[in-house]
Amino acid sequence: MTSPTTGRLRVDGASLHYEVRGTGPLLLLIPGGTGGAAAYDGVAGDLAADYTVASYDPRGLTRSPLDDPEAGQSVARHADDAVRLLDLLSPDAPARVAGCSSGAIVALHLLTTRPERVERVVAHEPPVVEVLPDAAEHRALLARVQDTLRREGLMPAAAVFAAGLRRPGDAGAPGAPGAPGDPVEPPAAMELPPEAAARAERTMADMPYFLGRIVPSFMAYTPDVDRLEALSDRLVLAAGADSRGELPYRPAAFLAERFGTELVHFPGGHTGLTTHPAEFGKTLRAVLSA
Repeated sequence: MTSPTTGRLRVDGASLHYEVRGTGPLLLLIPGGTGGAAAYDGVAGDLAADYTVASYDPRGLTRSPLDDPEAGQSVARHADDAVRLLDLLSPDAPARVAGCSSGAIVALHLLTTRPERVERVVAHEPPVVEVLPDAAEHRALLARVQDTLRREGLMPAAAVFAAGLRRPGDAGAPGAPGAPGDPVEPPAAMELPPEAAARAERTMADMPYFLGRIVPSFMAYTPDVDRLEALSDRLVLAAGADSRGELPYRPAAFLAERFGTELVHFPGGHTGLTTHPAEFGKTLRAVLSA
């Protein structure tokens, strides 16, 4: 795998860790959950054969600390961070952008507010539940998650959240809530390689921030649907082939149907980026160049 060049970008209220590989037109990868730049390690090296591939840790994660640890978070602020990275790495040309989960929400906002900076956007399972007809049920879920977090702590709240993401009647739990491929805790009785161990440690350290600050803000976000429809020729709505019926799948399917566009199915489920990296990267390459 191509080793990345790392850097830090000072933005309003935070300092962002970012990584760059390859040459060519810019492809900005926006991670979801607690995944950070490492969430794309399984695909970035191959994509770097055709693109300058940039990934980063969103503000508030361990490697991208906030000036004020208690600062409120918003989709708009996170999208502005993405714009700052685009201005740094591709100042004279629009870029391709791909986002997963909460990162896909940021990508949608970026498209609607700064369309001149993006050539194509791939949004994989953005959980913009406010567009759904049963949005009130999902607001109630988020309230239960926050109440459980306050009363019982992180792991019980994560369990409530994971249960709410499952398809109705599915007894199996999905992967880590919102984070592409990151486990809630590292496997027991397994000695991980140093890089994997460090990533697992960051994941656990970032979970309270993600569940307590990102989830309630991002899943309350309502995208400008009319604006997205007007820009739908630049937008690829994507979902996991194994995610049908699960909550994160439904908004992408709903928007694709409304816009009359194809819902592109990627290998795996919500965490297909990690469970099927080679196939996921191949599909992403295809839709970026279509």
